[in-house]
Amino acid sequence: MRKLLGLAALAAGLITPLPAAAQAAPTYSNPVSAGVVDTFPDPTMIHAKDGFWYAYGTQNPVFNSKGEDGERILPIMRSADMVTWEYAGEVFTPETKPAWHRDSRLWAPDIRYIGGRYYLYYSLASGDLGLATAPTPTGPWTDHGDVLPAATQASCPTGHIDQAQFTDIDGTHYMYWGSYDVICVARMNADATLVEGTATQIARGRRMEGGYVVRRDGYYYLFYSDAGCCDGAFSGYQVKAGRSTSPLGPFTDDEGVDLMALTSKGAIVAGSNGNTWAGPGHSGFQTDLAGQDWLVYHAISTADPDFPPVGGGRLTALSKRPMLIDRLDWIDGWPVVRAGAGPSEGEQSAPVTSYEVGGTFGEGSMAGWRVTSGSWTARTEPDAHGYASGDGHLVTARKTATANVRAQADLRVAAGAAGLTLAYVNRNNHVAAWLDKDRGALVTDVVIGGRSRGGSVTPLPAGFDFGTWHTVVAELRGTALSVQVSADKLGDPVAEQRLTLPRAAARNGSAGVVARGRADADNAGAAELHTPVTQRVPEPRPGALLPEFSDEFDGTAVGPAWQWVRGPAAGAAVSGGKLSWPTQNAELHLANNTASVLWREAPEGDYTVETKLRFAPTVAAQQAGLLLYENDDRYFKMTYSALPLQRGNGALLQMSEFGKEGERPTTKPPIAVANGPMFGGPAAETMWLRLSYHYDAVNHENEVRAATSRDGERWVHNGVWTLPAKNKLKIGLVSMNRTGTVAEFDYVRTYRD
Repeated sequence: MRKLLGLAALAAGLITPLPAAAQAAPTYSNPVSAGVVDTFPDPTMIHAKDGFWYAYGTQNPVFNSKGEDGERILPIMRSADMVTWEYAGEVFTPETKPAWHRDSRLWAPDIRYIGGRYYLYYSLASGDLGLATAPTPTGPWTDHGDVLPAATQASCPTGHIDQAQFTDIDGTHYMYWGSYDVICVARMNADATLVEGTATQIARGRRMEGGYVVRRDGYYYLFYSDAGCCDGAFSGYQVKAGRSTSPLGPFTDDEGVDLMALTSKGAIVAGSNGNTWAGPGHSGFQTDLAGQDWLVYHAISTADPDFPPVGGGRLTALSKRPMLIDRLDWIDGWPVVRAGAGPSEGEQSAPVTSYEVGGTFGEGSMAGWRVTSGSWTARTEPDAHGYASGDGHLVTARKTATANVRAQADLRVAAGAAGLTLAYVNRNNHVAAWLDKDRGALVTDVVIGGRSRGGSVTPLPAGFDFGTWHTVVAELRGTALSVQVSADKLGDPVAEQRLTLPRAAARNGSAGVVARGRADADNAGAAELHTPVTQRVPEPRPGALLPEFSDEFDGTAVGPAWQWVRGPAAGAAVSGGKLSWPTQNAELHLANNTASVLWREAPEGDYTVETKLRFAPTVAAQQAGLLLYENDDRYFKMTYSALPLQRGNGALLQMSEFGKEGERPTTKPPIAVANGPMFGGPAAETMWLRLSYHYDAVNHENEVRAATSRDGERWVHNGVWTLPAKNKLKIGLVSMNRTGTVAEFDYVRTYRD
């Protein structure tokens, strides 16, 4: 282990490498936890001060395949490269678990670095939020009890789990939490050990949970998951996002819909895409050494989705949820996995986890560094991590290879100031970003020919502890320089600057650390700055209209191409260019197959079916929309549905609901057929719905993707459901569940894809 706990220098340029595993993994394949643990739900990750990445997961039977029948309580993994992992213990054991936990299982850890210690927040299945702290990422852990007072709980109508801490730019700590169906936020005390005051509700939706915040470009992005996390191959979990200019909201999706609105939402970050992964969700966040962001999340393999009963039969409904990572792109101001391609399968480019120049000072080694002024000494702390201590200039022995560079260093200041340097030519020509204790500020200097040529001064939050480790990151792209200060690089900077450098300053040079007084530095280095992806992958676009498989409903009756299952439905009629169909008190769900289905043949090959629907449900469970229908137990549907909030005091959500029903390919009891939903974009009284069909010949599967629109122009594309291909699907319509509302279908149009 190597810890980067030194602060007093400037970062860039790796000559002392990270462990060999970090250099041997230019690619990776999901799940990255394979071969280490069987499952790792609700993952959270941190790049620790010892130079390793650590991941923490929900209590689960992580070694079930090796014959272990019990569970590990908040298991921990460690990696040198975010790709190759090893098991590193658990936060609690049955013997060390605090008495206040009683018999509750522990869920959804959230890891942070605050005040020089590792803070691990966790939730109890019984509905409380706990905190354990430690001097190292693996312990020893000190439990601090429940951090969410009853009075604050009472102000938030939600399941009190799935917490995430966030520190704002002014140093204020916040706690986000909530599950099924409301997410809340409240301020915390100065040392982030207790939630205080009244909660603010910031988001609500059907099965919404797992919220956390990342600050970027002046916005606060709330990542969350909705639909079902843990129903094997029928898990409709997706990651979505909203953004705000305040940590307290209001947060809106990419169509401007408030996340508190009583509708489903868009801004889908990651959803199933038709490959092996179902239910991607409950994500975390990381940034590699090139500045590329990554989504850390769990998903379920449709080929091996569930555990057999474990724990002596006590746990019979667990899905295997291994840990995945994928590139997180920011396109037009919104986060999306792999430019919209979704969870990856097969070889992918790995995160950059080794510096081009610089390093971690080994176990107290100065290899690869040179002192150009002052005095620097390599030291080690009791856990054998190395760092550098001193004052003056310490730079890497060679220059960075590009002007587009990202440099970073962990710094702590005993007296004076310490900083990160890049584009370092000599003392008279460099850029330096200082943690200046005397001024209480982040100070960036641009020095050319021994003279200051500009810079910036940004006050650090009151109470900023210069004596604990903080990371300074500087990214130079051309002449544009951005600088951030944070404790843990988890999207929560406490200071940031943007400058345009003179061209004479934006040059290739060394990187390093610099101190004026007494300071320590660690994990100092530089790598080529990543090239951001700026274009989404193309969304599906329908091709030519297929009139023989379409209907404008221009006649006076349902045409001869249509047929009924359990029909004709009472009140269904064609008039004025619309098919009007009152909702039935009937269902198409598992064994309750009483609803009418209106169907017609579908074309051969790939195609998209679209309908325009006017629908205004007034009570829970009313729904109407499209089907691709094989039989009552095998179909895909996209409906406009009314669904209640679980904790909404009767509030009714207007939802776009994308579901499938089919055989459950698992040992999970008690039913042979299962039904799973995903939730799509915002709903409106008039909706456009699409289902796009593709036959996957390699896997002999039917793949169906849904999309919704509120104007027929801008579409929210959902994930993909799959079922093993058997008989041909048919195009269908439904209007069902509860009586009292009329669905008006303006047309059904089928297009060649």
